[in-house]
Amino acid sequence: MREKFSRLMKPILKSLVVFGLVVALVFGQASDALAARSGGRIGGGSFRAPRSTYVQPRSSYRNTGPGYYPGGGFGFPFLLPIFGFGGGFGGLFTILIFIGIANFLVRSFRNATSGDEYGYGGTVATPKLTVARLQIGLLADARELQADLNRVAQTANTGSSAGLTQVLQEATLSMLRHPEYWVYGDSSETQTRLESAEVEFNRLALIERSKFSDEAVSNVNSQLKQASESSALAKSQGQTALADAPGEYIVATILVATQGKLQLPKITNSEDLRRALSQIGSVSSDELMALEVLWTPQAEGETLSSDEVLAEYPDLRLI
Repeated sequence: MREKFSRLMKPILKSLVVFGLVVALVFGQASDALAARSGGRIGGGSFRAPRSTYVQPRSSYRNTGPGYYPGGGFGFPFLLPIFGFGGGFGGLFTILIFIGIANFLVRSFRNATSGDEYGYGGTVATPKLTVARLQIGLLADARELQADLNRVAQTANTGSSAGLTQVLQEATLSMLRHPEYWVYGDSSETQTRLESAEVEFNRLALIERSKFSDEAVSNVNSQLKQASESSALAKSQGQTALADAPGEYIVATILVATQGKLQLPKITNSEDLRRALSQIGSVSSDELMALEVLWTPQAEGETLSSDEVLAEYPDLRLI
């Protein structure tokens, strides 16, 4: 009986083992394919404090009539004894001298703490910065976007403020030219001080970069890096089998740090996305402090599936 049962079970066990191996291979390759998504990156900038701008000085001179001398704080009561007046003031005169000295010290302290480097008493305010993020999910048919961003990455001057502004304008224009491919969108911004802006900007950039398996092209602060032709060829050959796999989207992200207030509209429809692109793309070179343009997949033959978009970009809203 046992031998008969054993003979019956052997074929079943073999079938289960083979089935398990097939499932493991299929899902293992699928998992690798889902993780192997290249990305592109363009950006640069710095978070150095903006140069001081001249502010109209607060003059310490006030024409209050005879007997007042500008800038000193020792006015009429102090000068009277020098010319032979006020000798009979006694204790009142001592009090006035004390008030004059106190007034002089207070003025000196204010000028030292709030004045400019030339001591004019002007104030230089450190403006708040806005760190903004705009993300767009496009249909995979928008392959011109990948080509445009790859071209910008290979030719852009990311070592100057003017060059970064041009990158920002070209990236936003490329996206504005393809509204028929817009599917998802999301925007956010944070206003913060200079000391915290760099931390927030780097945090957002690292989150997006961590979603790439590799950065096939990168142009940051005039340092251009590209994957070698051999590795790119191997990657494309390895993904040939994915040609029939469900891949539908391209996701692009724009990160900017700008002086002043930049408030993007919440993305609920195509018109909101259009306004957000126009606003973020119009940041001037004088205000732009840092920029990152990131997109995935970078290779023109790759796309993201709907499951990947939902998993990696949960904040995107359908528009």
